[in-house]
Amino acid sequence: MAKVAFLVASDFEDSELKNPYEAIKEAGHEAVIVGTEKGILCEGKQKTVTYTTELAASEANAADFDAVVIPGGSAPEELRVNEGVVSFVKDLNQNSKVVAGICHGPQVMISADILAGKTLTCYIGIRDDVMNSGAHYIDEEVVVSQNIITSRTPKDEPAFIRELLAKLQ
Repeated sequence: MAKVAFLVASDFEDSELKNPYEAIKEAGHEAVIVGTEKGILCEGKQKTVTYTTELAASEANAADFDAVVIPGGSAPEELRVNEGVVSFVKDLNQNSKVVAGICHGPQVMISADILAGKTLTCYIGIRDDVMNSGAHYIDEEVVVSQNIITSRTPKDEPAFIRELLAKLQ
């Protein structure tokens, strides 16, 4: 079974973490909450869920993981400026591991400089940032481009989860 990191900081979009996290666990995979530091309580933007980071990104070894999921909300703004987070995402991508982001999640991918030549989707508010990073943007519920999986908003979660689980098979 796969080991999946969920990159988290406070003000993540609640359902964009909760629903993929639960689906990964229900499918028998291991889900690990990774943040800028270990032991930090992170509350969702809607205040419906909280998670405590189990591992700091700077301590996470990409070789130990099969995928990373980056939920949206405001959390990617904090995550993308953390050197450990950016290095972790870069390392996963360099090893062709799954890098999945929904809504604002691709902001971390932009900072990791892994989007050139890829096709993806995202929250419309960061569309120009995605295109300026060298990616081709399309407005679809889910886009799979090699090892990168992206979706736009919480309404796209079923498609996002479907493609994530398919990649982990």
